[in-house]
Amino acid sequence: MTVVAAFMGLLPIMWSTGAGADVMKRIAAPMVGGLAASFLLELLVYPVLYGIWKGMLLEPLGATPSSGPLPEK
Repeated sequence: MTVVAAFMGLLPIMWSTGAGADVMKRIAAPMVGGLAASFLLELLVYPVLYGIWKGMLLEPLGATPSSGPLPEK
């Protein structure tokens, strides 16, 4: 929601043609690219890296992480 709000705020700057628009477009274009990149990283890349780091993706399906040492018999 935050990315969409910021993106919608930058769209009028990207389409403006008035005085000073050329300078503002040069500022807004990298911001739009940064918003898109961070949005994709946060939703696609970071969760996968976290899963690999914690070893969740390497465990067999249906296995649950151990909660400590095995009880004695």
